[in-house]
Amino acid sequence: MEEVKASMAGSVWKITVAVGDQVTEGQDVVILESMKMEIPIASESDGTVKEIKVAEGDFVNEGDTIAVIELGIKLFMV
Repeated sequence: MEEVKASMAGSVWKITVAVGDQVTEGQDVVILESMKMEIPIASESDGTVKEIKVAEGDFVNEGDTIAVIELGIKLFMV
């Protein structure tokens, strides 16, 4: 499991995924708003969204868990 964490304090402006969605490494999970700037927070790995721990409009601090991703299995062809 991967916990997607806030990289800075701010308000949750938009949640871009839902529980059960497949996400890829680098895909935005939420967008925070801080000091009139939009800050995308991305998944660091491929997987499935298992839990979203925030709602739009919530305030989060740096390091707060935003979502939980169940890691996918990468298959490589040799």
